[in-house]
Amino acid sequence: MNRQNSNVLQKVALFFLLIGLTGSAKAQIKLNKLKKSLEGESVSTEEVAQGLKEALTNGVSKGSDLVSQIDGYFKNPEIKIPFPPEVKQVETTLRQMGLGKEVDRFVLTLNRGAEDAAKEAKPIFVEAVKQMTIQDAWAILKGEKDAATQYLKSSTATLLKEKFKPIIQASLDKVNATKYYADLVNTYNKIPLVQKVSPALDEYATDKAIEGLFVMIAKEEKNIRENPLARTSELLKKVFEAQ
Repeated sequence: MNRQNSNVLQKVALFFLLIGLTGSAKAQIKLNKLKKSLEGESVSTEEVAQGLKEALTNGVSKGSDLVSQIDGYFKNPEIKIPFPPEVKQVETTLRQMGLGKEVDRFVLTLNRGAEDAAKEAKPIFVEAVKQMTIQDAWAILKGEKDAATQYLKSSTATLLKEKFKPIIQASLDKVNATKYYADLVNTYNKIPLVQKVSPALDEYATDKAIEGLFVMIAKEEKNIRENPLARTSELLKKVFEAQ
């Protein structure tokens, strides 16, 4: 193994070890073992890059799968989509009028729409991971604990919103969230002296649904960083093997 490949592998070894063992004495022991192991292993930089892509693909896939399940948004307080805060006075007024059940029904269907639409997010994320370069990998290596999530945000945000907006609009229509929201807003607008509000919902729902996706992907990234051995393919096992 030449010196360049050896240096690359040592950096990657350090990266993956620090993912799960940062700040512990065990990290140094593992690092020393892994360095010795890698000196005799034929692991190319391409294999290492592919291994990282596999780990990221697993993370984004699991994150997307979690939110696309029934109650993936609705029963997760971290990402549950509330009544649009920009028109909070609508919710407050309608509840005061005894329409609390109708408001709750709308919030439920709003989250159901996001759960339904989230199924379409996975292929967008997976494609972004496939496009990742060696330079991107090093940036993630040297970055913060959510570096992979931030990479996905920067590389998918525009495309994700462009593709996600019509999907979530269709999902909202399918579960009647659009209708329920329009009915609530129209009821509110009939109240004398109130400032009229728009029944448009898709922009808010799209932004919140995407925000929730990234929250869960960040959690999966953290999980992968803290438990790398539990999330490995055979390729990653080859890199991690340091017994």
